[in-house]
Amino acid sequence: MSASSSETTRTPLYGERAIAEAELICFDNPRPGRPYEVSIELPEFTCLCPFSGYPDFAVLRLLYQPGPRVVELKAIKLYVNGYRDRTISHEEVANRILDDLVSACDPVWMQLEADFHPRGNVHTVVRVSHGTRQPC
Repeated sequence: MSASSSETTRTPLYGERAIAEAELICFDNPRPGRPYEVSIELPEFTCLCPFSGYPDFAVLRLLYQPGPRVVELKAIKLYVNGYRDRTISHEEVANRILDDLVSACDPVWMQLEADFHPRGNVHTVVRVSHGTRQPC
């Protein structure tokens, strides 16, 4: 067996398997009658530019007011890591992640900010939201 064929048949590492099997898991909101906010920062987001194929790096900042369900932290970490090899624009990735999170947990209000690191002297921030923010 040549080295190249053994590389193509290697067993995925446990982290790669966890990312490939990731689902957005939620749990019941412990205080459904009280408006409150949850802030999550994911500082190591990566995806691939659809035009150049170069990696794009971003800090994702999620702020939301839970509805019936709250997003489980390990699940969101694995979910966003699933984008690391995907070719997708800044605008589409922010909107797709927000759509998936809204579908999973049905928040009262949610905002996602995707703050992409500058590349070629261009800095992009995409901010998307859903629902109406309630006073806390």
